[in-house]
Amino acid sequence: MNLSPITNILIRTMRSAGTKALRHFDQRHKLKVHAKRDNDLVSNADIDVERELLYHLQRSFPDYGVLAEESGLQGGDQEWRWIIDPIDGTTNFIRGIPHFAISVALAQGDQIVVGAVFNPVLDELFHAEKGGGAFLNNQRIRVSSEPKFKSALLATGFPHRRKEHLDTYLGSFREMFSGCAGIRRAGSAALDLAYTAAGRYDGFWEMKLSPWDVAAGSLLIQEAGGWITDFKGDKSSYLASGNIVAAPPAIHDRMMREIKSSGLDQIT
Repeated sequence: MNLSPITNILIRTMRSAGTKALRHFDQRHKLKVHAKRDNDLVSNADIDVERELLYHLQRSFPDYGVLAEESGLQGGDQEWRWIIDPIDGTTNFIRGIPHFAISVALAQGDQIVVGAVFNPVLDELFHAEKGGGAFLNNQRIRVSSEPKFKSALLATGFPHRRKEHLDTYLGSFREMFSGCAGIRRAGSAALDLAYTAAGRYDGFWEMKLSPWDVAAGSLLIQEAGGWITDFKGDKSSYLASGNIVAAPPAIHDRMMREIKSSGLDQIT
């Protein structure tokens, strides 16, 4: 397949960073871990993987800005900006659960134009270019074709950093659970979005995520034929709010009804 130079460089960079992540994962007893705040852990592996990503991306694109989970905003308000999560699923990572990912997106203004999510344990690299489709290890992927909500397998994440919204969230969980076939909570929003784009899940919802959790996966969803919105159905504000509903159109419509029924659409 023909990839743009930016996507080729990003994929090589992701694989290099994945090698570094696996080295740390295999030596977890040596990790240095501390809490940035309640229920938000960071390790030297996160920092090392982010440094590897930045080294390659900034060497190839020195004029691009960066928004990275560990090092923050770099380069001001450039039109082009990398959005980076070095290890999405850090809690899984430090506990030896092999479900985590590296997530990197490129934004031009307020549009995500390139995105990649890489699970180095399974050697699964999802990528997308705006207008060019979504792929897993260079094979085209599409969202699920399941038409019935009662047969849908959904994914979610608990609001462990915003527990003041727990009761409202649990209302949405109850509504979804009562109508669908099952719900999974695996601990990596980036992989939840990638799996939804690949049709492994039929839909995903979560609240108060950060841009680096969502940016790459949002493009995967769109390029795989799905819809991604905030809890009010807005397709332009989910990166800012961190409130995400992603699914094929038919399932998305039903999920939005359950979101509204639970009152979760009032969370801003």
